Amino acid sequence: QVHLVESGGGSVQAGGSLKLSCSVSGYTSSTNCMAWFRQAPGKEREGVARISTRGGSPVYADSVKGRFTISQDNTKNTFYLQMNSLKPEDTAMYYCATALPARWCPGPLPERYNYWGQGTQVTVSS
Repeated sequence: QVHLVESGGGSVQAGGSLKLSCSVSGYTSSTNCMAWFRQAPGKEREGVARISTRGGSPVYADSVKGRFTISQDNTKNTFYLQMNSLKPEDTAMYYCATALPARWCPGPLPERYNYWGQGTQVTVSS
């Protein structure tokens, strides 16, 4: 079992920055992929960024490339999403997720991830 808890959401004006954190507990040694998703009201949940802890480059949605950065600490116990140059369309509930027992990230589809945090709200005003 793995338990995920997000934090760091809030309200910010367009052009501002936020850094989300995802604290991972449980069988952290088996978490080979960490991902961030978001869901705006009335829209489907979409992948924002994902990273394989086994190596390789992180993957970003086109809508956030160059603005968002996913990272992890050395212990694999905390993952981050640094969000810069925020836009009103970035407003959503943000979730971190992992896929067990996948050895690599299973792509951008949320149904392929089986452990989720409770979410943290990000609101960007114009």
